[in-house]
Amino acid sequence: MPTPSKRKPNLLAKETSPYLLQHAYNPVEWYPWSDLAFEKARNEQKPIFLSVGYSTCHWCHVMERESFENDAIAELLNRSFVPVKVDREERPDIDKLYMTYVQSLTGGGGWPMSVWLTSDLEPFYGGTYFPPKDRYGRPGFLSLLLSIEQAWKDDRNRLLSVAAGMSTRLETLSLHKPDEVPVDKGVFDLAAKTFAEMFDKENGGFGNAPKFPQPSILEFLLTYSYYTGNQEALEMVLFTIRKMAAGGIHDQLSIKNHGGGGFARYSTDERWHVPHFEKMLYDNAQLVVVAIEAYQITGKNLYADLADDILNYVLCDMTDNDGGFYSAEDADSFPDKTSNIKNEGAFYVWSRKEIAEVLDPLETNIFCFIYGVENNGNVLDDPHVEFTGQNILFIKNTPTVAAEKFSIPLATIDKLMVEAQKKLFHARHKRPRPHLDDKILTSWNGLMISALSKASSAFQNQHYLDAALKAAEFILENLYNGSEGRLLRRYRKGRAGIEGKADDYAFFIQGLIDLYEASSEHRYLNHAIKLMEKQVALFFDDKSGGFFNAASDDPSIPIRMKEDYDGAEPSPNSINALSLYRLADMTGREDLRETADKTIAYFSKALNESGRPLPFMLKATMLPLYGTRQIMLTGHRQSETMKSFENTLGGMYLPDTFIVHASDSHAENHPFLKKVISQTAGTAAYVCAHQTCSLPVSESKSLEELLRKTKPSMKK
Repeated sequence: MPTPSKRKPNLLAKETSPYLLQHAYNPVEWYPWSDLAFEKARNEQKPIFLSVGYSTCHWCHVMERESFENDAIAELLNRSFVPVKVDREERPDIDKLYMTYVQSLTGGGGWPMSVWLTSDLEPFYGGTYFPPKDRYGRPGFLSLLLSIEQAWKDDRNRLLSVAAGMSTRLETLSLHKPDEVPVDKGVFDLAAKTFAEMFDKENGGFGNAPKFPQPSILEFLLTYSYYTGNQEALEMVLFTIRKMAAGGIHDQLSIKNHGGGGFARYSTDERWHVPHFEKMLYDNAQLVVVAIEAYQITGKNLYADLADDILNYVLCDMTDNDGGFYSAEDADSFPDKTSNIKNEGAFYVWSRKEIAEVLDPLETNIFCFIYGVENNGNVLDDPHVEFTGQNILFIKNTPTVAAEKFSIPLATIDKLMVEAQKKLFHARHKRPRPHLDDKILTSWNGLMISALSKASSAFQNQHYLDAALKAAEFILENLYNGSEGRLLRRYRKGRAGIEGKADDYAFFIQGLIDLYEASSEHRYLNHAIKLMEKQVALFFDDKSGGFFNAASDDPSIPIRMKEDYDGAEPSPNSINALSLYRLADMTGREDLRETADKTIAYFSKALNESGRPLPFMLKATMLPLYGTRQIMLTGHRQSETMKSFENTLGGMYLPDTFIVHASDSHAENHPFLKKVISQTAGTAAYVCAHQTCSLPVSESKSLEELLRKTKPSMKK
């Protein structure tokens, strides 16, 4: 087989996506998603083979190695199909459309996704990963291609009929308006009960292996506990965070200002021990927020330290020099610099022998005791061959237990472990790093801007605020067309492109609102308002409610869908509902509130049935039912009183409360705010609800007492 360097590149070599570029030297003659590919399919009367994945996807790499690098399979694909590659992270709208089809066909989904289409982009067969030959209970890819090739020759009309029928079903689903039903307190109680039944009382988290962090569920439960006083909901979250933080899913090697740490995508077992080692920006951004909220509720440094750990990873290992944040790090890497075969987790796993070569004997014994390192490896019950004899670091014993076992003072244990961490971190740094997906996505950067903004307020940390400001300016400068008011989705190596999708607008708007609250810079609130107006114009379904995932004037997608699931990322509909209510309160604009109400109404039936698919939307739905508060801060931000106010607010968990930074120059569009400012002298804080404001307070202690007294309750 020719090496990639000796092969002629296919059309993907001209693309920007790291995922597409990974396939640029396959013998498969790949096309990007484009009119050129569709025209070829029409002219040559061939079906399209659509392969969707992303650059840090382990099984995508496996299918490439087994099938797309196979000359016989490539010859068949090139002869009888038009092969098209799509990066799901660049085109979530395409991914959503055909994943909906695959899930309806097979009952499941995942990546790589494989779908066969007509030249009109109508699907007639699909699945996920296919091995080259029959195994794992799956049909072999080669035999499947031969079968489809023959069916296209012998029974094309039937396949076209199947495809047309499925396309009609997808379009009907896209335009379907569910019945609207009332949403009341019982919806939240039912969802909390559902999650309690799913809760793993031994290991934390929800459901069985594979186990995902599911931050949207955690955020809902924290909010539910806040409004209702339900301690079980709070304890489920805190227990899950602690278990995850101690597990192998959490990278246990990190050094402040050097990197490491953060969380992997998910755990292959129910104990959080054996991760799927890829690290995603969106997971880590959301987990920062959950950790901050746990800290605000409990005051325990464990949760603050965890948020700092994740942010240290992102700022050191995932940040572009210009301020944007990269997308992901791969699960696979070379075991050493002489190897030409990547292994999953090779960068992260250790044998005890390797640890002993780096640490002195006492450090080795204590480190291995604390982090669960065994002589024969601690992954003996995992089917991954590459983990044989290897250890995935997790916190098996606390330093306090180690101090008792080794009869050494706790302070000495702590000091030894700091030094051991440094030695092992630097030893690991010499290994080949996993592939870095260095594209910068507007949507995921929005999530990280939110995380940094919240962290800057909770910890009064200027470094975090500066990073959030720099990232926001990067997006506004490189991925925002001010004259048209539109966002682009992706930036990489100086090239911006792809029209923004609903999640780009939703997540970035949320980030701008959070940044406004943290910085008091009104320009970010103004940008948020303008982008929300543009998003409503481009994506909102005014007839039925809810936001489509692609713009109304986007010709590159045959059917627009609505994201109806808070999964690894929250649905743009859920984020938008929350942001619309926030903006409505901040600006007094009832049109924004009505758009939020229509969005909730569209999903009301799904929320009433269990709420399980949309936990973040449940969080948003609590706002109109329980009520909200605005805190208006007037005066100079640099004054000691204002700093005291901000310190108090940053330390409190207030999901019902929004901050408005008031000054004469920014009140012209808000009559109520203008009136408040005109009656205020000096630095003061007001707590406002239902168009009624408290008397101003000038001490942070008084503000805290006022907030505790005015906590909303369920409207009758």
